[in-house]
Amino acid sequence: MNTDILKGKWKQLKGKAQQQWGELTDKDVDIIEGNTEILSGKLQERYGIEKDEADRQVQAWFKKYN
Repeated sequence: MNTDILKGKWKQLKGKAQQQWGELTDKDVDIIEGNTEILSGKLQERYGIEKDEADRQVQAWFKKYN
C-alpha cells in the first residue's frame, strides 16, 4: 500500500490495527498516523519482537486492506 494512501485511510484502519494488535493503545495509534516505520517500532516495543518480524506483520496486515 502506498504510504500516502495509508495515511489517508488511517482513520478508518486504526480500529482494525487495534483489533489485530490489542496491545496498541489509543495514543499509539494516534502517534502512528499511518506511518509504517512507527507502527513497526510500536509493535517491537509492545510485543518484544525483532524488527524483521514486526515489518513482516505490518506488510501482511496492509496487504489485507489494500
